[in-house]
Amino acid sequence: MIESKKGGSLASNPYQAMMSSLPHPVVMVDEEGFVAAANDMAQFFFQSSASHLRKQKLAELLPFGSPVLALVDQARDRLAPVNEYRIDISNPRIGVEKVVDVYAAPVPDMTGFVTVMLQERSIADKMDRQLTHRDAARSVTGLASMLGHEVKNPLSGIRGAAQLLESSVSDEDRALTQLITQETDRIVRLIDRMEVFSDQRPVEREAVNIHVVLDRVKQLAQAEFGDRIRIIEEYDPSLPHVFANQDQLVQVFLNLVKNASEAVIEVPDPEIVLTTAFRPGIRIQVAGSSEKTSLPLEICVKDNGPGIPKELEDCLFDPFVTSKTNGSGLGLALVAKIIGDHGGVIEFDGSGRQTIFRVMLPTSTSDQI
Repeated sequence: MIESKKGGSLASNPYQAMMSSLPHPVVMVDEEGFVAAANDMAQFFFQSSASHLRKQKLAELLPFGSPVLALVDQARDRLAPVNEYRIDISNPRIGVEKVVDVYAAPVPDMTGFVTVMLQERSIADKMDRQLTHRDAARSVTGLASMLGHEVKNPLSGIRGAAQLLESSVSDEDRALTQLITQETDRIVRLIDRMEVFSDQRPVEREAVNIHVVLDRVKQLAQAEFGDRIRIIEEYDPSLPHVFANQDQLVQVFLNLVKNASEAVIEVPDPEIVLTTAFRPGIRIQVAGSSEKTSLPLEICVKDNGPGIPKELEDCLFDPFVTSKTNGSGLGLALVAKIIGDHGGVIEFDGSGRQTIFRVMLPTSTSDQI
């Protein structure tokens, strides 16, 4: 039973069911400013149960003098919806860097009641970045297709000519022909990596246990760097399966773990943390479908390295962007493509003491198992 501070029951009104179905934090505020109802996402956002929230005023959940309170008053006084974008509501209770878009509207037939919806800008910006990542991957697709046809054939000719010359030149000149062969092979390997982007075949998927994937990644990673880096596992054992290609997910998380291992190799007590969790609320519209897909499976790869240079953060998943001296800049671009092909989202968070790559994926439905 959900009740307002004044004792009126809200359990039977249709707005509660509607609020519960929304993927964003939503609270209903009564005429005195007390929280009358809160959906599941609001409880998660404010880190309090609905019963605890109903004992407090909205003003107690927000920073002193927050513009959100003024919007609630405007919606109540004008009897019309109002909204404002990019309001900072950061505080010790809900965390730092909490910037939200706010939508407030009066509740019909409930005098003085206002519904407030918060949309985190980090999520909205994340959706925008995913579209950018996919556009960048498509640009590499066209470039890879062109290179495969127009560059590989001449390279084969150059390599063949260098091998023929090698048998008829002096030992001093032979080093030059070998250099030509080695550099030609290096260019071919780079083109091979780029051609992965031009593969437009549907991904073969099935119900996959994400923890089986991560166990395989851990085994492969430890075989490479042994006991030099500690890998910590923080898993939710009750997670449902993900509808995915297991080999491709291994490729994704192995790439992220290898990047993390390179980042922490020179820090004291290097460690990589793998986490899994169920996070309801994030939904995106997948290309080719009019319906939004829920992405409740969250898998994180965290490391305690020095972090990503600030100037690279906004273009981290773009092709050819890298902070490594000898890197090609295609690894994270390929990771973003694979996750996008699976209908998921990948984001980077370097705001805290850890570098975090967060992957969100859809679950496997019963008819996909």
